[in-house]
Amino acid sequence: MEKNKLEELLFHAINASVDAGHEIMKIYESNFEVEFKEDDSPLTLADKKSHDTICSALALFQIPFLSEEGITISYDERKDWEYLWVVDPLDGTKEFIKKNGEFTVNIALVKDQKPIMGVIYCPTSKDLYFSLVDYGAYKINFQNHFENLNLLVSVANKLPLEKDRQNFVVVGSRSHMSKETEEFFQKKKKENNLVEILAVGSSLKICMVAEGSADVYPRYAPTMEWDTAAGHAIANMAGYKILEYEKNHEIKYNKKSLVNSWFLVTKK
Repeated sequence: MEKNKLEELLFHAINASVDAGHEIMKIYESNFEVEFKEDDSPLTLADKKSHDTICSALALFQIPFLSEEGITISYDERKDWEYLWVVDPLDGTKEFIKKNGEFTVNIALVKDQKPIMGVIYCPTSKDLYFSLVDYGAYKINFQNHFENLNLLVSVANKLPLEKDRQNFVVVGSRSHMSKETEEFFQKKKKENNLVEILAVGSSLKICMVAEGSADVYPRYAPTMEWDTAAGHAIANMAGYKILEYEKNHEIKYNKKSLVNSWFLVTKK
């Protein structure tokens, strides 16, 4: 796919994420109801509204779409897809329900099992992270729609940001902590007296590493491909990698099983 086509896709994905965020906030600021899926994970009208907004915005490109709503698509049907969108319309539903603001809209473009484009938008803070292969990773506080991608990039901050701190920051999940993650925290505390542990929701944890406000993010607990694909693209373009647990290769996408291996986000 040519560079100008990828840039067009990125610009549409950015606008789709922001529009989906607006739909989410309408529900966030109301008295919403919560359903529960078969695995007891929560689902709100915000998930559905965001999903419909993104699907509608990206449908014209005729690229296959993979999200939690499409989990029933067989591997035989999708295994030969060269490109696919991997989307989480509301990452951090538990944080949404708690009303702590730590939830995001995640959109990634995957090519041959590798994320090459990522968009993450936090509707409460209006922080937007985006990246494209050979283009870099960026962050901006997105208040208004831009006329084109070049204008947006010209005022965004390239990642990682300059950091003015001496401490070593480890970021972990606010709602999904495992014994192995706790052991990782304790190991880092023994190695460095200036270790700070932060608990944050959703894909914002990957963004914190990509922007330089955290140094590592261990996720030694289950995640799905749509939880990480957008953040993975942003981390990669900012100079970081997402390594499988106790291995030296990065996690892949559009696998037969859509469950990720445990992983560590760290510097390349």
